[in-house]
Amino acid sequence: MTRWQRLAAPSLALALLLAACSSGGNTSSPGGSGAPGGSGQVGGTVSVIGTWGGDEEKAFLQMVKPFEDQTGIDVQYTGTRDINTVLTTGVASGVLPDLAGLPGPGQMQDFANADALKPLDDVLDVQSYKDQTAPALVQLGTVNDKIYGIFIKSAVKGLMWYDPKVTNFGDNPPKTWDDLQAALKANASKADAQWCLGIESGAATGWPATDWIEDLVLRQAGPDVYNQWWQGKVKWSDPAIKQAFQTYGEVVANSKGGGNTVVATNFANAGDPLFDDPPGCQLLHQASFITGLGAFPKQKAGEDYDFFPFPDINPDYAGAIEGAGDLFGMFHDTPQAKALMKYLVTPEAQSIWVGIGGALSANKQVTNYPDDVAKRSAEALVNAQIFAFDASDLMPTAMNDAFWKGVTDYTQHPDKLDSILQSLDQTQADAYAAQ
Repeated sequence: MTRWQRLAAPSLALALLLAACSSGGNTSSPGGSGAPGGSGQVGGTVSVIGTWGGDEEKAFLQMVKPFEDQTGIDVQYTGTRDINTVLTTGVASGVLPDLAGLPGPGQMQDFANADALKPLDDVLDVQSYKDQTAPALVQLGTVNDKIYGIFIKSAVKGLMWYDPKVTNFGDNPPKTWDDLQAALKANASKADAQWCLGIESGAATGWPATDWIEDLVLRQAGPDVYNQWWQGKVKWSDPAIKQAFQTYGEVVANSKGGGNTVVATNFANAGDPLFDDPPGCQLLHQASFITGLGAFPKQKAGEDYDFFPFPDINPDYAGAIEGAGDLFGMFHDTPQAKALMKYLVTPEAQSIWVGIGGALSANKQVTNYPDDVAKRSAEALVNAQIFAFDASDLMPTAMNDAFWKGVTDYTQHPDKLDSILQSLDQTQADAYAAQ
């Protein structure tokens, strides 16, 4: 049985926020009394801020197009990778979008406790939402027994992507970390390096490396240590956390270009060398959404790329999976904002992004995955023996930001690990004391 466990500068951020909110739904009069969720003409606008750009932004806009057509509501979207600063600045100033993609459940709780987010219990059909959504995701969007956040898509993290034409792991992928190391050495002549790796993401640079650390903590030390860690009860200098950093350091050392290249390479293009001739690397560690980014959309699933799950490390924690999702919250309870929130959780809405590719649905009724690779990603999430939600997304904002910076520093300066972990210990003491 599946075990679902709990899972730029401020001035620039403010400018983005003001631009997104300047013609938001709270300043427009509804054109009618249409029902939320896409039926009936309402009119007006709704302002949305999220982290998506490029193909992801296009997919979101396709997702909301039927809603705009049915309601007459104009969805005005602004994308930024500096979402933490944008929303933290907005909560302090009171200048906020109608809706926003939230950095994670930890930050959502901060915003809810600050009375900035609006509860959604009178917006959603709560029973239908709970019936259609994995219980762990419902719980992660809940604060003090009220729903404040909804997941409009989800992802499996820690998947190992490869080109079957270079190395076909097929039906016999590495089951353990030791098996993986042996396979990488045996196939060394087939690519320039063992790993593709890129952690650049603008103001959020470092987050792909945090996924590495989280996957390693989960599989080396287990879910209890993992949960105590993001809860602030296990120090960063603890041997279990230090071991995960050191293992990640070995990956960096065997990556294409090394640490400086890793920090300079955008995460969306990190896997592109898989498809070079000759291949630049054997493997890419990344979440299921990578199939919608970089060079992946131009390749054919199953022929040009495939994946296997992150191998087990400690056999006591076999079958562990880390997952995450895109969490949305409402800052202004306008008719337009309520209508869009209700629409976003529906299978009709989420099937649009799933059909495009690069997304798994948070709604269990959505099944229109475009290929077998996407279907297997969804099955991995559903069938996980141990499930853990992205740890950095559960941490307080200050801790999450420090994690990004710390792992980025370590990527470039592995000799400074002890001082980096000590600095993270200090941030942990301050960030959790403030909760």
